[in-house]
Amino acid sequence: MDKAKEQILLERLSRLGNVVVALSGGVDSSYLLWAALKALGPERVLAVTAVSPVIPSREREAASQIAKMLGARHLFLPTEQMADPEFLANTPERCYLCKRTVFSKLVEFARQEGFQNVAEGSNVDDELDFRPGARAIKELGILSPLKEAGLSKEEIRHLSRLARLPTWDKPPQSCLATRIPQGKPITIEDLAMVEKAEDFLISLGLRTVRVRHHYPIARIEVGKEEMSKVVERAEDIVSALKAVGYGYVVLDLQGYRPGGV
Repeated sequence: MDKAKEQILLERLSRLGNVVVALSGGVDSSYLLWAALKALGPERVLAVTAVSPVIPSREREAASQIAKMLGARHLFLPTEQMADPEFLANTPERCYLCKRTVFSKLVEFARQEGFQNVAEGSNVDDELDFRPGARAIKELGILSPLKEAGLSKEEIRHLSRLARLPTWDKPPQSCLATRIPQGKPITIEDLAMVEKAEDFLISLGLRTVRVRHHYPIARIEVGKEEMSKVVERAEDIVSALKAVGYGYVVLDLQGYRPGGV
């Protein structure tokens, strides 16, 4: 069934003529880029990755690697969320404001480069979650080809594996602003603390990691199967996160859960 959906996806993409793919380096956008290249060829596809303090540098590097592996033209585009006082206020509209800023810049850039279409990697499962950013995507006329083809996350992972994409089993990712409790203003300093703390945890081999920023407390969320590793390396983790600037380091026994802060 998923191969039939993939064919629908490829046919839809082939009719676009050209497309800019918003590439985060995650499972969905990487598969979308693979499909766009297959349907249109590298001359008519451009991968663009947003650059901002809210996006971990490790994800920018991941995007660069997958684009290089696929032979795609790839550019980085600075965005300006941190210049928006509404975004920095960290209200329930934060995700909408962020997506509006990013994709407005992306649409403008695409037009300058001669591309008529901009596509992003939402899938049908995303409709089950609370995603304010989806409103901005719709308002700006951004295409969501994976969703339009009826592909679920599980199907995208399966098809990615068949396509030999290294992202097929990559854990879910989200921007660093999601680590800051709603209502607490977002600052570059807080984002940098979170990124450094998560980078250390990932360096230990942990895959699904969130450091929730309740300064001076760092609340660590990992997959439940990875909790024992955190306990084993507790002394190292406490030392490293205190060096980052946290006063207290705690492990959330509920484990990682999407949208948790």
